[in-house]
Order: sequence, then C-alpha cells, then structure tokens
Amino acid sequence: MKFSHQLQFNAVPDWAEYYLPYSNLKKLVYSTERDRVTAYGTHRPSEDDYERGPSERTALIPESDSVERENSRFIAALDQSLDKIVKFYTKKEQELYKESDELLHDLDKLQSEGNGGGSSNDYSEEHLHASSNFPRRESTTFDDDLPPNIISQNVTESDPQLLSASHDTTELRKRTIDMFVLLSELKSFVALNQTAFSKILKKYDKITHSNLKRYYVLNHVSPAYPFKSTTKQHLNERIQRTERVYATLVTDGDLDLAITDLKTHLRERIVWERNMVWRDMIGQERKVQTVGVGEAKPISLRTPCGTLHIDRDQIIQGLFLAISLAVFALLLKVDLFGQAEQNRCFAILVFTSMLWAGEVMPLFVTALLVPFLIVVLRVMRSEDGTERLSAPDATKRVFASMFSPVIMLLLGGFAIAGALSKFGIAKSMATFVLSKAGTRPNRVLLVNMFVATIASMWISNVAAPVLCFSLIQPILRTLPVDSTFAPCLIIGIALSSNLGGMASPISSPQNVVAIQNMSPPPSWGEWFFAALPLCIVGNIIIWLWLLWNYNPEKHTPQIHAIRASSDPVTLTQLYVVTVTIVTIVLWCLAHTYEGTFGDMGVIAIIPLIAFFGPGLLTKDDFNNFLWNVIMLAMGGIALGKAVESSGLLQTIAVHIEEMVTGMSAFEILFVFSSLVLVMATFISHTVAALIVLPIVAEVGARLDDPRPRLLVMGTAFMCSSAMGLPVSGFPNMNAISQENELGQPYLSTKDFLVNGVPSSVFTMLCVTTLGYGLMSLMGF
Repeated sequence: MKFSHQLQFNAVPDWAEYYLPYSNLKKLVYSTERDRVTAYGTHRPSEDDYERGPSERTALIPESDSVERENSRFIAALDQSLDKIVKFYTKKEQELYKESDELLHDLDKLQSEGNGGGSSNDYSEEHLHASSNFPRRESTTFDDDLPPNIISQNVTESDPQLLSASHDTTELRKRTIDMFVLLSELKSFVALNQTAFSKILKKYDKITHSNLKRYYVLNHVSPAYPFKSTTKQHLNERIQRTERVYATLVTDGDLDLAITDLKTHLRERIVWERNMVWRDMIGQERKVQTVGVGEAKPISLRTPCGTLHIDRDQIIQGLFLAISLAVFALLLKVDLFGQAEQNRCFAILVFTSMLWAGEVMPLFVTALLVPFLIVVLRVMRSEDGTERLSAPDATKRVFASMFSPVIMLLLGGFAIAGALSKFGIAKSMATFVLSKAGTRPNRVLLVNMFVATIASMWISNVAAPVLCFSLIQPILRTLPVDSTFAPCLIIGIALSSNLGGMASPISSPQNVVAIQNMSPPPSWGEWFFAALPLCIVGNIIIWLWLLWNYNPEKHTPQIHAIRASSDPVTLTQLYVVTVTIVTIVLWCLAHTYEGTFGDMGVIAIIPLIAFFGPGLLTKDDFNNFLWNVIMLAMGGIALGKAVESSGLLQTIAVHIEEMVTGMSAFEILFVFSSLVLVMATFISHTVAALIVLPIVAEVGARLDDPRPRLLVMGTAFMCSSAMGLPVSGFPNMNAISQENELGQPYLSTKDFLVNGVPSSVFTMLCVTTLGYGLMSLMGF
C-alpha cells in the first residue's frame, strides 16, 4: 500500500484535513522534477555540490538560483502544512486536557459523595498541566452493555440515591473510554505526521538530488511543539492517568485489566473507522477504474421467485459451460479408442481443456476438478496395465503423483522470490544496473529489457514486470506526452519478461511442467546452457524490431537517468543472497549430488527452512505464495498421470507418430512449436504446457531416434514465447494496464499485434534453430 493510502487509512476521519497533505506535496515534487528536466535536460548536481552544509541563509544545493527557488517553494509548502498541524494539535490538546481535568474532578466528587464527604481521590489536579478555558466537547457514546463493577448488585428502584450513583458511574465510564480513545488518536496523529514529513522529504531528496531532509527535520519539525519530547511525554502521562481512572471505576484497581479493556475499545473504534475509510477508498478506486467505461447492461428475466438480473459475460460463460458439459457427456458415450478407460480419460482431457481455455471458472478450480473426475470415472490402470484400479487405489496413486518433487521446486522458487523482493535485493540490483544505462533511449531500452529478463529468472515472470514498471516511473513522468519512447519501453519490458519465463527452471510454471515430463530431468546447468543464449539473442532481435518500429531517439534524444540505491547492504541481505546462491549452485550440481539429495525438490527445502526458520519470511509470506499456480500445476500433473495410466497417451502418440512419419526431430519440433505458439497466444502458457507437453514427450520417445527431452524442452520454450496479444501472459496484461497521469493507456491491442506477433515468430525461429543446436550439443 502506498504511504498516501496508509496515511488516509490510519488517519482519524474527523481530523483528515489537518494531516500533512502528502499526495499534494508528492505532486509538487514530481512537478519540480519535470521542470528541472525541461530546463536542464538530464544534467544533475555533482557530488561536490552536496558537501556544502545547508543553512537558512544559503541554498541547500548551490546549483543555481532556480534550484534555490525550487527548494524555497517546497520548504514554504512544508512550513504552511507544519503551521496548520501545530495550531490544530495545540487546540486539540487544550480541549482534551480541559476535559481530562473535568473528568478527574467529577470522579473526585463521586468518590467524596460515596465516602460521606471524605475524599479518596489520588489524582490531584496539581499534578496536571494547566489548561485553558475551552468549551467542553460533547463526548462520543459507547455501548451500555457493560455494567460498572463499582456499582452494588443490590441497586433497586426503591433506592434513588444508589440509582443516581449508578447513572453517574456509567456516564464516567463512557467519558473515560472516550477520553482514552481521543488521547490515543492524538498520539497517533503526531506519529503519522512525523513519519509523513520524513517520507516526503526523503522522496524530495531522492528525486531532486537534494539534501533537505536532515536540515528541515532538525530545524523545523523536531522543534515544533507537537513533536517535542516533552510534549509527547505529557501526552503519555495523560493517557496513563486515564488508564488509572478506568481501573478505579471498572476493574477494582486492576491496572493491567483496565489497559486491556481500554485497548479493546480503541481497537473496535479503529476497526470501525478503517472499515468506513476502506469502503470510501475502494469506491474512489472503482470510480477511477470505470471512467470512460460503459456499464454492462444486465438482462432481466422474470421468474416465479422474482426478477433475475444477468449480464452479458455471465450469459457467455453459462453457454460455454453448457457446451462443455454437452461435449463431455457426448464423449463419455462415444467409443473412440475401444477401451472405456481411454474414452473416459479423453473426455476428461477435452472437458478440462475447454474449461481452461474459456476460463469458465478460475483455472485452479478446474485443476481441482481433475483428480475428482479421475477417481470417480475410474480411468487409471495398474502399473502393468492389466486391470482398472478401484477408487481407493486410484486415489492413492493420484494424490501421490500430485505432490511431486517438482511442486517442492516451485515452493523453493517462491521462497527465493519472496526473500529477494521483501528485503529489496532485486530492486537494488536492478536500479544499480539501470543507473549505468546512461540517458540515450536506445541503450536504456536494451538495459531495461535485460533487467526484466534477469529478474524473471529469479522472481518469476509474474513479479518481474511489476518491479520493472515501478522502476521506470521516474522516466515515464518526465517524458513529453507525445513521446514514442514510453510505449516502446513498456512493451519492451513486457516482451522481455515473457522471454525471461524460459530462462530458468523456476521462472515460470510451464518450465516446472516440462521438467516433470523429462526423464531424466535436466540440471540447472543444462537448462542455462540452452535457455540463456536464446534469451540473449531473442532480446536483441526484439530490441532491434522495437527501434525500427518506434524510433524513440527521433522524438526523445535524452531521458531522465535512474539513480542507484544508496542504502547500505545489511547482514540480512547478505544472508539471503548467500542462501540463494548456495541453493542455485546445488540445483546446478543436482546430478552430481543425486546420491545425497535424491532430487532437486529436496534441495528446494533449503531456502524454505533458511528463510522461514529465522523468521525472515513469515506465515503471511507463506500464505501469499501463488497457491493457485501450485494447484494448477498439481492438477496438470494428475491429468498427465491419468492420460498415461489409462493408455490414452500411448494411443494418441501412435496416431501422431503416423502423421509425422518420415519427419526428423527438427521438423517435429517446428510443427509442435507452431502448434503451441498458436495455443499459448490465446490461452494460458501454463495450460498449453499441461495439455501438450505429455503428448510431446511420448511422441519424442517413439521416434526412430528418440528425442523426447529435446522436444519437451523446445516446446516449453515456445510456451513462454507466445506474446502476440494483451492476454498472452501476465507481463502483457500488466503492460496494457499502464496509464499516464491523465489516465490514458500507453499501449493498445494494435501495439501487441504489430510488435508481439513478430516477436513471437522471431523467437520461434530462434528456438527451432539455435535452440535445437544447443540442445543437440547437450545430447538431448
């Protein structure tokens, strides 16, 4: 969540206008950045400029009068906000302290009456700060369902004196709870604003290469009344006194119980307020997202139970589901292969493929349907193929195959990706490389594309484009509205992230599916030997095509340079990098240590233990793994196992083998690559791999010169290379959603047709030529 949203989410709604206007100040920072780029191009102050210490009489960065004016303008905006915060806090503090004094006075009066005129008040007003004469604020009421413990259980209507005391104590309890909540919110008000000043000054220094934060915090924020240590201390004392009052009224002097009870009330208030703020934020976000988009017109159907409203998408999905079910039922009745197991398995294969292709339901839900159908329809045979397995035996076989070492490899990859992202390692490495790219658009484009590909190797080609798009925001903000470099850069990152999906065994789920269908599975070194040259050559070809198509330097000779992160390397980051490198080295040498580890999936346990054991990654991080991808992969493995066990895979392979009789492995690779390229363009890359790769492996094994590993790896590469449409993979979906500050998208479907389709064809030619040669050299 952005800090501007965090500020809004944690702010007291009634005080919203008195917080630091973080979003407005951020816009001022970006405006200053744009003005500097317009005035000076890409020139930036040197390191010597920062050595001169700032003062109130001199410019913070003595670059020019213009820079001094920019700093003065930003400081003036900060001063205005700070003055507003100080005035509000002073007024609110006086109001609350005044009411706190009245609360203690009323408690003293109640206790004096209860003791026959003697005072037992331990909270003398001489220990409190002097308070101004402000009007008393109406207190907010809470639920009345908790009777105060101080009231006797023998209170009856016949005793008006005790009834009056009961009413007074209940009212005091309400006021005490309200006072605790308001004082706590005032404390949060100070903390949030102090953090906001630090955040916005840090952003200003980073974007404008200034050194304003330390100066302004020391000379303006810290000396301000709300942020003084004595002010905070007095506020904490008031909160503690309120806790003791509540202990006297409700918990018979038990201070710990009183604090727990008060915090419960505070938490309930915050949850209620956040719920309201969250609804407002979601509503605003939905309004922004639906600007210019026509509302779907639902179709109203009258039924005996009332009117049913159905939109167009629901109708299409319902029709597709009905067609899929009809095809499924028809295939169950038709005898195509002469054996019941193969007929039923073929029906499951077609049915699930149609559901995956049409996305009638979430992909992982369809994957969960696979083991259910396999067991219920009894499509699996025994190991020797002589008899159909019973439902209990089939269940054991199916679930044993679903959680395979490949799934552990996927989990290990998620753990590495999570650690690299959480501790900023991936971002620091990317910004360091991008800072060396210079200011020429052609070079910046190429470097960004390679950064996206390399990032996809380790944090998946789902997270890599998100990271890269965030890194190029400083470039996009400073480009002219009509610059062709913005769409060129965004689509370049998307296409190179797709290519990165083939770079390592853990960069995409289709690679995991490929390893599952290769016997023996390739080592990491073998995978890199074939994949990395394809990624390098593919990126260069796509880069040349984009330069020819967009010619970015014609409209934008120079761009804003990206600054490398200056944060120091921590021991935690060193630990994460060490564990990652050790794991990757062991993966590369998996065949060497097969007698020790058995499989790469066992090695994948190392990062899981190393990161989750010390608490670097938490339970929440584990829950945030892409479990839908894992379920999809497990469903695909189960489907492949059923197709193999039923004998359907062998039958299909025989028919395809007859069609490709006389073809060489090279020609067969070209045929399958073309088929997968078309399929993966319209449906999920992973789904295409789940459907095609088991068949490819069986066909390759039946050749006169068996080449199953070559065909499987080459076809898996092609699954990542399908990038002709906006829906062809997550990087493309993310790219087409990028918009400028006016809400206009950078890319359209035409951009993908003009650039994505040729890039897919170029990559296919690379895989079927260069890739074929590299895999042949390895003996695949």
